[in-house]
Amino acid sequence: MARWHLDRQDRVLSYALLAAGVVAVSFSAIFIRLAHAPALAMAFWRNLIATAILAPVALARHRGEFRRLSRRDAAVAVLSGALLAAHFATWIPSLRYTTVAASTVLVTAAPVFVAIGSLWLGERVARAAILGIAVALVGAVIVSGGDFGVSSRAVLGDVLALLGAIFAAGYFLFGRSLRQRVSLLVYVTIVYATCTLVLVPAMAAGGVRFTGFPPKTWGLMVLMAIVPQIMGHTVFNFVLRDLDPTVVTVGIMGEPVGASLLALAFFGEVPSWWTAVGGALIRAGI
Repeated sequence: MARWHLDRQDRVLSYALLAAGVVAVSFSAIFIRLAHAPALAMAFWRNLIATAILAPVALARHRGEFRRLSRRDAAVAVLSGALLAAHFATWIPSLRYTTVAASTVLVTAAPVFVAIGSLWLGERVARAAILGIAVALVGAVIVSGGDFGVSSRAVLGDVLALLGAIFAAGYFLFGRSLRQRVSLLVYVTIVYATCTLVLVPAMAAGGVRFTGFPPKTWGLMVLMAIVPQIMGHTVFNFVLRDLDPTVVTVGIMGEPVGASLLALAFFGEVPSWWTAVGGALIRAGI
């Protein structure tokens, strides 16, 4: 009985941390809009700054674990980092083409792709989870369909956000398996460092500048590293050890609620009716 109570406490803590992480990532879209900098540059500096903050702590506390890390585990962590880079490279630009609400609703459709990936790997997905994901998917389709009626520019933003969801699903699926045997700081240090390195050639190919930003933009990049990245993504990777990735990604689907409210407060951006209806269905799916 005592053991069950302890497990229950741990589970409640995991859900509380997941909720706190969702609040943190809800600020992503707001910081990105305010920064007025190239999308890939923001993703690059966000991960580089987070790596610079976490790596010294990781090396001080887990130097031996870094040396003992198998080639397979290191490769999986690197792959996770590459998928995270692809997520940022598709989702962040989507905010230039579609609304904050639509972009965040669609990118948090990741549980659909996590469930598909889990089934493909031969894992069981509960029927209730499938039903919830189906309801959320209908909401995502409504959001995308609404923007289709507005302009082709909005459609491009929706497609980029959905690609961001697919890459995020892969990132969480690979992270779940590795987090069972690798410490949090070791894992996220490799992932964030890899993400940073993968974004370098992408920026170079696209002619994206690395520097030359005003102080306000640099400040927002630091905030993005601390709030959405460390307090958001790192927390998600922490709870992946105890929670199923489908649960984590479904929880993250609450991000549009916070992002939409923040967009209303910062930009006076009132969500369209289809975004509101689709978002309500997604929240019902959770």
